[in-house]
Amino acid sequence: MKRIRVVQRVDRLHGRNECRFQRVYIRCAPTAHNVIAQANGLGQVYNTSPTQALKARNTLRKRENDMPQSLSSVLIHLIFSTKDREPFITPAIETELHPYMAKVFRELKSPTLAINGTTDHVHILFALGRVVTIADLVQEIKTESSKWIKTKGPELRNFHWQKGYGAFSIGQSSVAEVKRYIHNQKEHHRRITFQDELRKFLEAYEIEYDERYVWD
Repeated sequence: MKRIRVVQRVDRLHGRNECRFQRVYIRCAPTAHNVIAQANGLGQVYNTSPTQALKARNTLRKRENDMPQSLSSVLIHLIFSTKDREPFITPAIETELHPYMAKVFRELKSPTLAINGTTDHVHILFALGRVVTIADLVQEIKTESSKWIKTKGPELRNFHWQKGYGAFSIGQSSVAEVKRYIHNQKEHHRRITFQDELRKFLEAYEIEYDERYVWD
């Protein structure tokens, strides 16, 4: 594992050009697929299994009971694509998919503030629950939504999400800007690809990455 210390972050992604000095710790594995950036905590890069996601879901209620008066506000902008950026998310699928994903987020005690995307990827702004990790939550979201999409027609039986994802923390003062950014995704992607968009996020959050392992 390689440990990187970043002490400066520049917000340029959602119409802001503000320099913030914060400490961000990121663990990077050479073969990692997942990228997490948290400006106010610890980010890790690792793969997760369905077993981990199910375990997180099954123990969620117990952990909440064990943590009375534990309060938090962790807002995450989550981004991930379909496998190989295949354009599976048609308007008809999208109309049902986003509410379905929002329902799974609620079950994980991590309510969404905005969901939108294009035919090959999604953006989700949500409040991370107190007792679930980002990795476990993303695995559960992908697993449940993938199973649901495959029931929508024979042409979707081979649907898969990419293995990786980007998760970027934001401040409360940026919520309105990020919501607008997510709601304008279709207009935004008339000018930029998903890959270029994600590269801009990684560079703005000063995250080192290897192109060989980001796209799948």
